[in-house]
Amino acid sequence: MSSILERIAKGESGAVQECIERYGPLVYSLARRFAKDAHAIEDAVQETFLQLWQVAPRFDATRCNEATFVAMIARRRLIDMRRRADKHGGVEEIDETRAPASPDHTEQSAVCDDAQRARTALGELRPEQKRVLELSIYEGLSHSEIANRTGLPLGTVKTHARRGLERLRDLLGFGSAARASEVTS
Repeated sequence: MSSILERIAKGESGAVQECIERYGPLVYSLARRFAKDAHAIEDAVQETFLQLWQVAPRFDATRCNEATFVAMIARRRLIDMRRRADKHGGVEEIDETRAPASPDHTEQSAVCDDAQRARTALGELRPEQKRVLELSIYEGLSHSEIANRTGLPLGTVKTHARRGLERLRDLLGFGSAARASEVTS
């Protein structure tokens, strides 16, 4: 069975709605972290799904998984929105006649390669660290929400997240040794 984004690219009826239902909570949780008010959050979510509809033909399931691709597009749109707001000191109206800028194929491939490296590194974590980080990354849950979902104490969730992120940095070459070499070079 093809992915939702592949079905959107083919113009399949209902695929866009299915995409919104499946990835809406992820995109919404990311938007909540970037936007300041309810209207900005709604705008961010809407812009993200519009962008996903436009770039769906570029999705390549062999390069990265669908949730990673959706999160990447959402994050980029949210960063763009924040930059526009910071630059203009507030909310900017969207020019709907202008097509949004899309990443070129090389950049998109590099992001998918990085995502695959990160996913592989995530698989090398201790199970409890991996579970906490997956809930945070893929479902956009806060530490409190993860504690509620897993039944773990909040402090334990925070510890698993911190230690898991430290281990990921080391596995991906961004650990303290890599930072020390950047400082000395």
